[in-house]
Amino acid sequence: MVQIGYTLMCEQTPARQLVDDAARAEQVGFDYAVISDHYFPWVEEQGHAAYAWSVLGAVAHATERLPLMTYVTCPIMRYHPAVVAQKAATMGVLSGGRFTLGLGSGENLNEHVIGEGWPSADRRHRMFREAVTIITELFGGEYVTYEGEFYDVDSAKLYDLPERPVPIGIAASGGRSAAIAAEYGDLLIINEPMPEVVGQFAQAGGAGKPVYGQLALSYDTDAQAAKERAHRLWRWSAAGWKVMAELPGPVNFEAYAQFVTPDDVASSVPCGSDVEAVVEAVKKYTDAGYTHVALVQVGHDQQEPFFRWAEKELLPALRSL
Repeated sequence: MVQIGYTLMCEQTPARQLVDDAARAEQVGFDYAVISDHYFPWVEEQGHAAYAWSVLGAVAHATERLPLMTYVTCPIMRYHPAVVAQKAATMGVLSGGRFTLGLGSGENLNEHVIGEGWPSADRRHRMFREAVTIITELFGGEYVTYEGEFYDVDSAKLYDLPERPVPIGIAASGGRSAAIAAEYGDLLIINEPMPEVVGQFAQAGGAGKPVYGQLALSYDTDAQAAKERAHRLWRWSAAGWKVMAELPGPVNFEAYAQFVTPDDVASSVPCGSDVEAVVEAVKKYTDAGYTHVALVQVGHDQQEPFFRWAEKELLPALRSL
């Protein structure tokens, strides 16, 4: 049975509401929750970008059973990997072992803020592999000294560790990143249904490990209002990963998305209150080998109506998959 998660979307939701939404997601029966880790929203209309790690600490205390995961944290620029390891280990302790560290090679949108430029994709992959190596070694609880191409670590040690090491999920979009995920990750993260990447992950040694995906939807009893909201807040997503990783700011995503129509967005984001449309969208993931799918309800002011619908109609229907 596929596990259905709830997405805490920092780019569209005020920080205090994120905590309340996590508690509500646990109450209505979601299997887990993921949180985005951004410095900027994708477009100005989203209007938020709270520091995910502060929110996570509050969420750990506001929930009791809900597994939590970053979706995803970039450990190559904005955060040094040794600091990511410390943050993740602390979250493992605070959550009572409910935390998974989801990692990815990041987007220019969030990483350019430190003023170091945005590396090429090849360089980012090398940086990412090195960062994950450091994090994994620190999770072992011993002193770590590391001299690499990109990072140095001088006698670092984590003193607060959970009973079991924090699991690591790694985001992938192609064969190279799938191989890194198979080598270092306890699970694979891919936003879209990409059976070819799942297959590459399995062939590289990841067979049998969980695969996580994410699906945006725009619930509303008024289907037209749902479509208009999805277009206003989610039109940036039509760019695709290779563009999304490179654009530096919300204004650039706005320029790209000026030709994206509401129908373009609705072709990949179920809009309205049709349960079967969401079930069919999730089935594309399960058919591709995904074990977990996190839902994103578009619009921070539409979370409570979504929760009521999910509890009564949507989650029971998805349990049949």
